[in-house]
Amino acid sequence: MKTLIIAEKPDMGRNIAAAIDPKAKNFRTYIEGEQYIITWAIGHLIGLAEPDAYDDKYKKWNFNDLPIIPDHFKLIPNARTKDQLKQIGELAKRSEKLVNACDAGREGQHIFSLIQRHLKLKQPVKRLWISDLTPETIRKGFAELREGVEYENLTKAARVRSEADWLIGMNGSRAFTTKHQVLLSVGRVQTPVLAILYDRQKEIEAFSSNKFYDVEALFKQQETEYKALWQGERITDPAKANAIVEKVKGKMGVIASYEVKDTKEYPFKLYDLTLLQREANAKLGFSAKKTLDTAQALYEKHKVISYPRTNSNYVTEANIPEMYKALDQLKGTSYGELAEQADKRLVHKNNKSICNPTKVEDHHAILPTHKKAGGLSNDEQQVYDLIVRRFLAQFYPPAEYKIHTVLTEVEREMFKSTIKQLLSLGWKVIYADQKKGKPMSRGKADKTDEDEVPEEEITTPFSLQAAEAVKCAKIAAKEKETQPPKAYTEGTLLKAMEGAGKQIEDEELRDAMKDSGLGTPATRASVIERLKQVDYIVMQGKRIIITQKGRTAVELIRSAGVDLLTSPEMTGHWERRLNEIARGVASDEAFMANVKKFTNLIIEKVRVQSKAAKQAFESAAGPASAGAKRTTRTRSSEGGAEASGSAGAAGGAKRTTRTRSSDGGAEASGSAGAAGGAKRTTRTRSSDGVAEASGSAGAAGGAKRTTRTRSSDGVTEASGSAGAAGGAKRTTRTRSSDGGAEASGSIATGAQRSPSAATLRTAASEPALPSAAQAAMARGSIAACPRSGCAGRIIAGKRGYGCTAYKAGCGFVLWKDSLGASLSETDVRSLIERGHTAPIRRIDENGNQTEDRLYLSDTNTGQLALEPSITINRR
Repeated sequence: MKTLIIAEKPDMGRNIAAAIDPKAKNFRTYIEGEQYIITWAIGHLIGLAEPDAYDDKYKKWNFNDLPIIPDHFKLIPNARTKDQLKQIGELAKRSEKLVNACDAGREGQHIFSLIQRHLKLKQPVKRLWISDLTPETIRKGFAELREGVEYENLTKAARVRSEADWLIGMNGSRAFTTKHQVLLSVGRVQTPVLAILYDRQKEIEAFSSNKFYDVEALFKQQETEYKALWQGERITDPAKANAIVEKVKGKMGVIASYEVKDTKEYPFKLYDLTLLQREANAKLGFSAKKTLDTAQALYEKHKVISYPRTNSNYVTEANIPEMYKALDQLKGTSYGELAEQADKRLVHKNNKSICNPTKVEDHHAILPTHKKAGGLSNDEQQVYDLIVRRFLAQFYPPAEYKIHTVLTEVEREMFKSTIKQLLSLGWKVIYADQKKGKPMSRGKADKTDEDEVPEEEITTPFSLQAAEAVKCAKIAAKEKETQPPKAYTEGTLLKAMEGAGKQIEDEELRDAMKDSGLGTPATRASVIERLKQVDYIVMQGKRIIITQKGRTAVELIRSAGVDLLTSPEMTGHWERRLNEIARGVASDEAFMANVKKFTNLIIEKVRVQSKAAKQAFESAAGPASAGAKRTTRTRSSEGGAEASGSAGAAGGAKRTTRTRSSDGGAEASGSAGAAGGAKRTTRTRSSDGVAEASGSAGAAGGAKRTTRTRSSDGVTEASGSAGAAGGAKRTTRTRSSDGGAEASGSIATGAQRSPSAATLRTAASEPALPSAAQAAMARGSIAACPRSGCAGRIIAGKRGYGCTAYKAGCGFVLWKDSLGASLSETDVRSLIERGHTAPIRRIDENGNQTEDRLYLSDTNTGQLALEPSITINRR
């Protein structure tokens, strides 16, 4: 009999066949040779069964049926790939041995384990564990196959991760959804990530900016000039700043202190996935998911990089010869000149910044392979370029500098200067042809203190005579403002997830926290995408903005007394415990016992929570923000519950909620309704172990009620509907042609709604009279209109922020995309209340990224301009 090899994906199976048995015959769903049969999964072929597999009552979402805690989790094949699963079962009957060739990681182990469990495969198992898909690596991996039992602990960790996510996501989502009658998504990983975003947004909104003044001087000694910053307590009085200027201007001074020291900057560490995603977001504007997908294509399709889903920045001694081969390959490419100048002697087993086996677990750092890259798309080339340059830098010496620290005293006022003189570019020559940007930190925290003395970097020789006098050639007081914390980008959020919510820049601490971060390198991108899909966050340029629904979800979870669900640190501890299970130093049974206790706690806490008002979920645009029927679908790849649904009025409708999972996740289905009415269905799908919720509520027979807004320029567009039993239909509509808000509502008369019909509805689907719409707009507005004499309010629309008093002639509009920047509600509020924004990232007319303050130049129209820098230099 033959050996059956099970790969994770078809491409991987074909690569393996080409490397170990090129003459094998292709049968479409498998490849067979004399010794091996090679087949494959198509991702997750099997998942955890949905609740109604245990009891039909779970088809209907009912709080009183919670918690749902199966004694034994049932498995169910993915309907879309059941034929491939059946094929694997048939091939296994002709095989005496199995080889697990799924991805070398926790999820790859889980995929194989589910197939093995469901098909009851009893053959002995070997494990292929490799980090790239070049033929040489595959052949070497088969020559060194490991025993499958060595990975039993990893299998346990993968299994309890999936089951824990099912319990937390399924029960949490159903509990909060049925309690508050709004589809709310809860998950072990996604909820604490949402809480990180919530807390940052609250910090930004609570921040009160204060003005202060820096006194900057330019000193001269013979032909040498240098800048300096006045030293002392922060100046908040412009008169004091101006007095220092007048006191020092044109005067002679002395060098009170002058220190010079040599320093070296070593290359940044090799990439792990999270660091690659962060840098691609900062430099290329790529989302975390886009970077992961692109890196996966470079690995699977092109085979030009090693396994990307790694959490290590290091290699082992065995990888060093492969690094030399990859370097030699680059000599025949566009990187040839840089590769020729590289020094292999700098990469060796004793260089612990590169080779550190104690910090390599499943996979080493991301490396280029010795296969020449060709046929790459533009996105693939850009990510490949990041990886290759970071790799080449390891073969170059450190950059060398002289740091000159100068204290200059004039009229008993002290000024400090830091001059960084470049002596040798070293590894930085790799990046000499690129625009100067801020790379990911090597270990020092970002400077956030506005009083920090700026470091002046120069390439020309610099020296001072400490005994000679200097003259103050120029001096000015500059008005500045304290800055709020910055909104998260995907890159900075990934950093926070890696540190379980802590902003960790120190590399040693970052390494120590890797086992206790939120999610894994392979799943963090999908968590961010899921938050977008369930309408908890939106993107404004690179910035992540939490929605009103996301805010309310966090507040409800915390007010229920289950703060653990929103705790990044606690979820980080869970992730560490999963890693300990994988290493065999923690019990999977004890872990699941604690998860079940926590699941019960969630239900008991939510049971006694008061129901939230529907207005709590409304966006700033007011209640008219959804159509009569809305359908959303979300897919999850790890760690949380998702919610999706369309909502209508209660009564006479059959409602169905359904979730699907393709990889060990939970599925839920429920329906509720009364006689009559239409049936509407929404579905969500999960790709890995998370509970998802989906619901729809149909309008009952009789009247249809609609609220609708339309705008000819996209400032505000919204609509909503709700059905009622019997009665007439009345409709009111308003339309705008000048950027204002509109409201439309129709209400049923002579109707009576059934209070007993259980509905899963969003606040946006409620009917609204025009007066109610106006009241809600005032509640959810951003600020009062700044136009003189206008009583309107500014609200958010599709493309801008407009005034509700457009009919009275107000034409005030702030466009969301203005002067190359994306304005958030916080920016708009600042513009209206303070006349300007905080410094905001934008793209200038030359296509360069810059950071400027925007100010409101015309309060009648909303016209914006770039604020000029303010210099105080009074006489």
